[in-house]
Parts: sequence; C-alpha cells; structure tokens
Amino acid sequence: MSHVISKDGTRIYYEKKGTGPAIVLVSSAAADHNDGSRLGELLSEHFTVYNYDRRGRGDSADTAPYAVEREIEDLEALIQEAGGSAYLFGSSSGAVLALDAASSLGSGKVSKLFLYEPPFIVDDSRAPLPTEYVQHLNTLMAGNQRSEAVEYYMTAALGIPGEYLEFMKADPSWKAMEGLAHTLAYDGMIMGNTQSGQPLPTDRWEVNAPVMVVTGENSGALFHNAASALADLLPQCEHRMLPGQDHSAVVMAPEVLAPEIVDFLQPSAGHISR
Repeated sequence: MSHVISKDGTRIYYEKKGTGPAIVLVSSAAADHNDGSRLGELLSEHFTVYNYDRRGRGDSADTAPYAVEREIEDLEALIQEAGGSAYLFGSSSGAVLALDAASSLGSGKVSKLFLYEPPFIVDDSRAPLPTEYVQHLNTLMAGNQRSEAVEYYMTAALGIPGEYLEFMKADPSWKAMEGLAHTLAYDGMIMGNTQSGQPLPTDRWEVNAPVMVVTGENSGALFHNAASALADLLPQCEHRMLPGQDHSAVVMAPEVLAPEIVDFLQPSAGHISR
C-alpha cells in the first residue's frame, strides 16, 4: 500500500488499481479497505481506484482529537494525489462522509458522487439513535471495552436483536470489528443528528455535483425513505433501487453494484466484466 500525508500530519494508506478517471472508495462504519477490495477490482477496469483505510483503521494512523473535518482533509489529500479531481463512492455512513467532503471541497475536486444507502433516519420507520450514542461509545472505549462497544453499535445503530449477538461473536469478523471499535464514535459524529427521526437539515450540504443515491430492493424502509429525502433535498440527485440487494451489497454483491457505478459515472464506458 502507498500513503498520503493529511493536513494534520496523519498517514493515510491506500491501494491504487486500474487506469482512467480517479474514484475514491469511502468505507462504512466498522470496515476498512478490505471490505471494498472486490468492488475496487471490478471498478479498476474503468477507473483508477483509490481504496483507502480511513484514519484509525487498517494501516492508516490516527491523530487525536478526532473531528469530521480531519476525515475530509484525508479525502482532500487523496484527491490531490489522484490529480486534483475524483469521483467519490461511499457506503452507509461512508456515504455521508463523502457527501460532507463534496460539500466542503466543491465540484472542482469532487466531480460526481455515488452513495449506497446512507443510513439517515428521517421518520418513524425505525427508532432513532439514543441522543447519548456517541458519548456512550466513547465511555466504553475509555474503559477499553471493545466488545461492548461493538455490541452497542450492533443493537443501537444497526437494530440487531440482542439474542443474535452470541452467534455473531463466534464469527472471526467480530474480532475484526473489535479492532475498529474506537472508530465507531467517529461515524456517529459524521451522522450527527441525521438519525434522530427528524427531516434532513436543509443547510448542511451544498453539493453542485451530480449525485446518485442507491438502495437495495430488500433493504428496510428507512434506507429507501432516507434516499428519497436526500434526492428531494439536493439539486442534482437521483435515487435508484438495486433489485434483489440489501445493505450488504458492497461486500456480498459487488458484481451487481459495480455496473451501476460505471453506468452513472461513465455512461459511455460499456459493460464491466463479471
């Protein structure tokens, strides 16, 4: 992996594959660049793919105190490395980070965005997150209670019933999530008050680039309602549904998702190998 130096001196590591216009892959909560590896391989047929570890994850360093602005600076450094302009792909809370970056950096640096299932809670389709969500995660991490932090994220943020957790803990992925537990609060800060059950803020994003927001057909109502709300809010935003898919499509069905990304970002590029 190669690295860039962010504005605050933090080393951010990335994999670079392919040729063509640059696209940066922004991962979700409890994930690093490995989750997007297969998607990146497929996209590298048409793009120069920058698949990076967000700060505090994988090989990338971390610098306290955390602020969302630092993650935007990380993306700016990657875009500069890519030649000064790039497409952004973001999934789940990573989609919201990509949206924040596009709003902050402008269309000169972020030319288009493809967002997969930003997890806004804009109505009563599910319970809102507790107001003390980020604070409680930080309290658990202060006591090095990594497994407990993952449990809290799973139940409070993802809505997974507690009785399923013991089965999940037996999977090797649980240990990987424990290793990323300190970054769960980061994604909570990125989401801010957008998971409160209230309408999206009208003054948070000013995005002049084209945006595609996609939801899986089999995903819960909250994702579809969130995407519709975002499409209503942004001037150049379209909402599409991906047949037969759910929130796990980035990892479980990249061969279905990749052609949709290519079609939106480079509509004349042709078909992608499966």
